[in-house]
Amino acid sequence: MEHLGVSFSVKNIPELDPGFLPLQRFNEAHQVGAAKPVGIAVERANGEMAVVETFLHGTEAMRQADHYYLDRLVKTMLWMKGGYKIYVRGDEDSYTFLKGIYCAGGKQDFDWDYMTHVFEHPFEIVLTDTLPQAKDAPKAIGGHTQGCRVGFDAGGSDRKVSAVIDGEVVYAEEVVWFPKTNSDPDYHYEGIVAAFRSAAAHMPRVDAVGISSAGVYINNRTMNASLFLQVPQDLFDAKVKDIYIRAVRDTFGDIPYSVVNDGDVTALAGALSLGKNNMLGIAMGTSEAVGYVDAEGRITGWLNELAFVPVDASPVAMRDEWSGDIGCGVKYFSQDAVIKLAPRAGIQLAEELSPAEKLKVVQALMEDDDPRAAAVFRSIGCYLAHSLSYYHALYGCENVLLLGRVMSGKGGDILLETCRKVLQDEYPALSSQLHLYLPDEKFRRVGQSAVAASLPELH
Repeated sequence: MEHLGVSFSVKNIPELDPGFLPLQRFNEAHQVGAAKPVGIAVERANGEMAVVETFLHGTEAMRQADHYYLDRLVKTMLWMKGGYKIYVRGDEDSYTFLKGIYCAGGKQDFDWDYMTHVFEHPFEIVLTDTLPQAKDAPKAIGGHTQGCRVGFDAGGSDRKVSAVIDGEVVYAEEVVWFPKTNSDPDYHYEGIVAAFRSAAAHMPRVDAVGISSAGVYINNRTMNASLFLQVPQDLFDAKVKDIYIRAVRDTFGDIPYSVVNDGDVTALAGALSLGKNNMLGIAMGTSEAVGYVDAEGRITGWLNELAFVPVDASPVAMRDEWSGDIGCGVKYFSQDAVIKLAPRAGIQLAEELSPAEKLKVVQALMEDDDPRAAAVFRSIGCYLAHSLSYYHALYGCENVLLLGRVMSGKGGDILLETCRKVLQDEYPALSSQLHLYLPDEKFRRVGQSAVAASLPELH
């Protein structure tokens, strides 16, 4: 295979996507012979800093490849860890290039605008002689069982709440709601408070509240979340950013609480149920939702939005409608991947069906052992093996929990089987280090809202 003058070999190609170019293979090949040291740092909230030391070729012949490598590296850093300020050391051309794409109207203007709003800070790129030091602030969170606790899990189609006394669930409920289509933030607030009160009614008191919710949360504040998709920006700023903080304080007063991204709570639930840390949780559903628990069982506070981290270097990779970028995880590890691949396998999906319904059509064919559907899930399994090589390089994870609608049924079994085969064949050393898991019965029994209840530590 060849891309921008960089040659590399790949033994296993997704049968329904022969143009797929694993980004990690490109990155590894690009680094061969690259001798010009360049440092990149990304600053995020509370002075935390992600730092990468790497190399470029620095020649005119390899300039395009250098720029592509740098573009994908910085995008990965932004969506894995988050940040609003990029420091560049060692190469003025790289600085100029990044300033030209991370700006209004630039190639990565979506990322530039998103990070500006999430971190409430102008996006900056600076040239420096000395990189800042790497700094992280992982938090030991979860696993706290003492006392009377409320655990709330805010999903896009239903909300779940649990009342937990000394680690035992004494009450749980699931209520259908429509947060993504409602523009009035009072609708969301009232639903959250109603759930809190419902759980509280089954306990003598409430000592703490833990909240699991899709979106980006910094210091318990909602910085971006699809649950509030229809809320106008002025109302989002006025009523949504502190919605969970207000709901807890208005209902229970000054008690401990924690608001955590649902991907991290899923990874934490997997770590607790399996008794293993250094866990990357990947949920393949409407999108690719990811969370990470480090080797000490802590969450990192990183974005972990791998749906927008590139995995495919193909110049004709499918474009994500939201971000406008190509080759990103959402089109490889979600229902979008199934919908993308089905026609290539000869499965025609009616346009009037919703994405979830299209996924069900392919899964129903898979349950009947349709070979076309099997090809779809084998292709995703091949995607996953190659991308796990990249994710392992980023996180150093030893354990991976795979879940979500795409992983259910026979399709999920074929996906996982293919992934393991490709890992063993293409990445034998990694195959022995990386352990893949599906949710076990204990994980399913515990439930996301019950794990959320264990997030805050009592004062």
